[in-house]
Amino acid sequence: MKHRLLYIPIALLFMLSFTDCAKKGTPSGGPRDTIPPVIVRSIPENYSTNFKGDEIEIRFDEYIKLKDLNNQLIISPPMKYTPVITPLSTSKRLKIKLLDTLKPNTTYSFNFGKSIVDNNEENEFEYFKYVFSTGTYIDSLKLSGEVKDAKLISPEIPTTVMLYEVNETFKDSVVYSEKPMYITVTKDSSGTFELSNLKQGKYLLIALNEKSNDYTFQPKTDKIGFVNEVITLPTDSTYALTLFKETPDYKLARPALVSKNHIVFGYEGRVDSLKVEMLSDVGQNYVSTSYKDEIKDSLHYWFKPNFKVDSVLFKVTNGNIEDTVSVRIRDLYSDSLKVSAVKTGFLKLKDTFKLRLNTPIISFDTEKFEVINKDSVFVETKIRLNKKHNLAELHFPKEEDESYNISIMPGALTDFFENTNDTLYFNVKTRLSSDYGTLSLNLVNVNRFPIIVQILNSKYSVVAERYLTENSPVYFDELSPEKYLLRIIYDDNQNGRWDTGSFLNRMEAEKIIYYPKEIEVRANWSLNETFILK
Repeated sequence: MKHRLLYIPIALLFMLSFTDCAKKGTPSGGPRDTIPPVIVRSIPENYSTNFKGDEIEIRFDEYIKLKDLNNQLIISPPMKYTPVITPLSTSKRLKIKLLDTLKPNTTYSFNFGKSIVDNNEENEFEYFKYVFSTGTYIDSLKLSGEVKDAKLISPEIPTTVMLYEVNETFKDSVVYSEKPMYITVTKDSSGTFELSNLKQGKYLLIALNEKSNDYTFQPKTDKIGFVNEVITLPTDSTYALTLFKETPDYKLARPALVSKNHIVFGYEGRVDSLKVEMLSDVGQNYVSTSYKDEIKDSLHYWFKPNFKVDSVLFKVTNGNIEDTVSVRIRDLYSDSLKVSAVKTGFLKLKDTFKLRLNTPIISFDTEKFEVINKDSVFVETKIRLNKKHNLAELHFPKEEDESYNISIMPGALTDFFENTNDTLYFNVKTRLSSDYGTLSLNLVNVNRFPIIVQILNSKYSVVAERYLTENSPVYFDELSPEKYLLRIIYDDNQNGRWDTGSFLNRMEAEKIIYYPKEIEVRANWSLNETFILK
């Protein structure tokens, strides 16, 4: 018996020795699910005809949920009242409750994009489309093409492509207020699109890059592209649409007194020559001056002396358009003269050093400006006033790898109120020419002139440009090392700038052609490129 008792602890120790041999870790649960949901049944069946109900049910083989439905779902033709679509959380059934009165003999399609995903792994059931007809057949015509952007290399996505039916009641203004007959969206940055399940007829083809997603054109916020001719379906043709942002019609905003002697006249749209004329009786000593804001669409109007009235009247003229506006006068503080540099730090050899004043510049004293290089040698300087934007420009020759101390003595600048500046000091530098790169460009297949050749940075800001009235080599120097975009603009109206289009006038934006690849400029490097236009 005693011998048997001795075997018990030995057996226990033997069993414990195996406890650490088990594999640690969390069960894997098997391979990851990569299969999207599968439709088991649709009620009514997809592509049904003679549809008369108000509810659709689609059953899946697993639990699904709807992701980003508001942005993904495209209903064509659009409905006045948005259907109620469930589930709100998860379910094996997708239900569509129609709230709209359906049009007779019309094919409807619900394109869910990538909104249907399974509940666990969110595998996408891509571009599922449910189609039905209230008539005896499903419309089956198609229309395809691509969307481009007038100013960008590739269009912003998504862009909506729409067809308006052209019938006896059709007017161009319909794009501003009514939803189209058919809609689709571009799938990616290539800009390609396809409209399907279309019926035979005549249509206006429109592309919109919208902010509000209401399928109507809002000129202040949306880009638009169009095909000029009416399209007749069926057709084998493909179509290209170019998006542009319209310049709004000129409109004067309500002017405002922003300081004791300073009124700002804001506006929208293009201004040729905005003129402001005082209509109120303010005395014979009254004088005024104005200049345009560099960035904002506004005119800065300054006056003296002060007057004690509740309000004054102005006539504001832009070309043939006249407005009469009233400005309420309040007791505000006067502006004190402030002077700042537009740019400090490093300047390129061809750059101009500019000073910005917050009050109108009237005169300057050249002898009170000094520019000295790092060897304490005075550099001859010429001063010019840019009255259009209220800037003082200092023009002086610059050399490579140099430093310049700019001293502006008291009284160098005098403003509209006879205030003068205090002592000001600025320092600017230049780099070696070898710190920059150059670009020589030859143009081939330019079919008309004049053109504008532009180099842009990654933010589409113009770094340099050349205006050509005939074909000749183009040379850009002092380019900072980075990647650039290159483009030409056909300046068809010969006004020296790119002009956008107008939908109502059926006028396309001036054509822009981009060089097919980015140009990488390196320090102390000269590039030679040939731009073959297509």
